[in-house]
Parts: sequence; structure tokens; C-alpha cells
Amino acid sequence: MAYTNKTVVPTAKQGLEKMKMEIAGEIGISNYAAMDKGNLTSKQNGSVGGEMVKRMIESYEKGL
Repeated sequence: MAYTNKTVVPTAKQGLEKMKMEIAGEIGISNYAAMDKGNLTSKQNGSVGGEMVKRMIESYEKGL
């Protein structure tokens, strides 16, 4: 299966990667950038993505 995720705002890609690394570190996944994500459990990978979405929604709601 081909990788199809695309950043809607290309200039935000660096910020999203930084957020991903910070969250991974907070939940105890060290060296997340260099590791094979296939060796992580679905729960671990989902926790990173889920926390990213949660924080983006909180940020948006604060701006309303």
C-alpha cells in the first residue's frame, strides 16, 4: 500500500514533525524519528497521532 498522507499546508510540516517527536517523548517512545514504526504497537502509534489531534483541537478551540 502506498503512503498517501499529505500535509494540507506544506509549511506546517516541520511543526507537525516537531509536535510528533515531543509527544512521542512524553509517552516514553525515545528516538521516534529514527525507529521503524512497524515495530511499535498500534496502541503506541495511535497514542502519538491521537494526542496530536487532541492538542490541535484544543489550540483551535482556544482561538474561537
